[in-house]
Amino acid sequence: MNLRESCRRAAEILRRAEVPEPDLDAWYLLEYVTGVGRAAYFADPDREMTPQQQDAYEACIRRRAQRIPLQHITGEQEFMGLLFRVNEHVLIPRQDTEILVEEALGQIRNGRLPVSNDKGQTAEILDLCTGSGCILLSVLYYAGRMKGQAVRGTGSDLSEKALETARDNAKRLGISAAFVHSDLFENLTGRYAMILSNPPYIRSADIEGLQPEVRLHDPRMALDGDADGLAFYRRITEESGDHLEQGGILMFETGCDQAADVSELMRGHGFADITVKKDLSGLDRVVYGRYSK
Repeated sequence: MNLRESCRRAAEILRRAEVPEPDLDAWYLLEYVTGVGRAAYFADPDREMTPQQQDAYEACIRRRAQRIPLQHITGEQEFMGLLFRVNEHVLIPRQDTEILVEEALGQIRNGRLPVSNDKGQTAEILDLCTGSGCILLSVLYYAGRMKGQAVRGTGSDLSEKALETARDNAKRLGISAAFVHSDLFENLTGRYAMILSNPPYIRSADIEGLQPEVRLHDPRMALDGDADGLAFYRRITEESGDHLEQGGILMFETGCDQAADVSELMRGHGFADITVKKDLSGLDRVVYGRYSK
């Protein structure tokens, strides 16, 4: 079967399975299996697939029709222009989270992170609930390529499997970072100039209403923020004062309806200059503030 016909039939299978954007996913999987880019495809859409390619493509389409995430089939996801390994142990990086990285880089670029005397001019960054490491590693990658403060980074997670994935991503990208197995701050010492986190924030009762790709295949521990979705924001905000430098920044990704509640939590625990940033859809997405003892 040729490329065009294979892709058309695959898209129809995905459409019947109610997969979002079936044409796009059929194309991505065709490119993944054959290595044929768009230019080559349009130049010769009648090129025949090998039997091995056809078998592999059909297997991928069957898995996608079962609502297994595309990224779990290919094993990777682009984020901030970098390619990250992903699997069932980590949350798949999403474009909305890039707002958090961009805001963190803005603080670094403008020299707004405090540094303690024993660390020279290097600012220490902590990423809680690091998962694949996409937030921390993206910050370190781009901070190392711009004029601004020097930074070092640590990521922590309760899942050892997630940490294995994060370490692998750091190695693949050639980025130096420390990763610690910890229940939030439990196994962490010292103070940080900036703490970043995209914690679990979905209300427990809302999880069953999520798309199958998320509900069945993202790790539940990376989704469930307890009854009101704010459990991790409370814990992190309450404990962060013991782990931030004076004037340090705490920065969260939030659900689109949680920015006001998270801002209020931060005000109640010594944070000032609280800022809310919207995502590309105009929804509240990032909240951060500066700690003052």
